[in-house]
Amino acid sequence: VEDNTDPVALCQDITIDLDANGDASIVASDVDNGSSDACGTITLAVSPNTFDCGSIAGNPNTVTLTVTDGSGNMNTCTAGVTVNDVTDPMAICQSYTVSLDANGDASIVANDVDNGSTDACGIASTSVSPNTFDCSTTGPNTVTLTVTDNNANQSTCTATVTVVDDIDPVVTCVATSVQLDGSGQASIAPSDVNAGSTDNCPNTTFAVSPNTFECEDLAISPVTVTLTATDASGNTGSCT
Repeated sequence: VEDNTDPVALCQDITIDLDANGDASIVASDVDNGSSDACGTITLAVSPNTFDCGSIAGNPNTVTLTVTDGSGNMNTCTAGVTVNDVTDPMAICQSYTVSLDANGDASIVANDVDNGSTDACGIASTSVSPNTFDCSTTGPNTVTLTVTDNNANQSTCTATVTVVDDIDPVVTCVATSVQLDGSGQASIAPSDVNAGSTDNCPNTTFAVSPNTFECEDLAISPVTVTLTATDASGNTGSCT
């Protein structure tokens, strides 16, 4: 008695997800749709049976199911294996410090706050928001880094961006004259000797010293005074 009849190979298409490492595998029974043989016991094998990030481009991936009966008769069928990446990237943030420029502005890019974000299938893009700052945002600011992988999965993390103003005011002086009053006294305000001093940020305060005069100052006239400007971040500049 001989069995010369091939088994019946029946396949089915399947969808699988890559793991966090970007890998996936299947067994023959995953694509078997009820293969059979008249004489009973069959063995199944499928090839290829491992997949990775590169398999996504080949969707659906064609695999071959080989069915062998107890007498060595074989038959095959093919199935489509669709591979998906459903794992979000790992967004890793770091703090960053940025200085305002001469116009009182500053900006950052995503790489400034990215501390090595990763994805098994590769990162397509990163972005950070907000990414522009000015004098009103000096100090710590919370920003959000968005990481998008090559298969449109996204993840976010937050970072602290510290904005600093480390530019001194530009102070310009102008000479002035004052008249002693009937009691031999006179005084000046900072604006009297300020010739248009500037700073990259507003809210600069000015002080002049000395700012009061009397008869004794006539002997050393002109008297040298110092105009000092202090901005909101504590930077100072002066002129005489």
